[in-house]
Amino acid sequence: MEKTLLNETAIQPKELQIFYHPKDRLRMTVPNDRSYPTVKPAWSAPLSRPGKYLALLNGKGEEIATIVDPKELPDDSRTAVEEELRRRYLTATVHRVTHAKGEFGSTYWHVVTDRGERDFVTQSLQENAQWLGPTHLMLIDVDGNRFEIVDTKSLDEKSQAFIEAML
Repeated sequence: MEKTLLNETAIQPKELQIFYHPKDRLRMTVPNDRSYPTVKPAWSAPLSRPGKYLALLNGKGEEIATIVDPKELPDDSRTAVEEELRRRYLTATVHRVTHAKGEFGSTYWHVVTDRGERDFVTQSLQENAQWLGPTHLMLIDVDGNRFEIVDTKSLDEKSQAFIEAML
């Protein structure tokens, strides 16, 4: 079991109490130590180590703890963190690219996904277009939402042409 560093004090993830209070604000308490009125979970390495290395940030965006394996959190805490991550990281599977236009370092996309039609903007495609395999592409928009193209070669010709032109 990995220990979590919290302000240079090692604690066990199972000791953390992470919960919503009020219903839309995630909080964290370290029993017999301190509480954080606002906690924002963020993956430290979402593409290279999915499901591992969860950073917990305070309301100012400063890291207060890193959890190597979130499965070690108590069930209630893990459920609250998973819900917050679902809110924070939208991942949609792209089925078709209907329009894409590059302008001043930004790329404007209109796509059809498993969640319906979406418009989004990416910046710096060198950093925000990640090839996860030869034809597996992940686009990350300016808000951190993820748009996954499982197989670029399975898309229609127009979609493939937009991707090739932008990348």
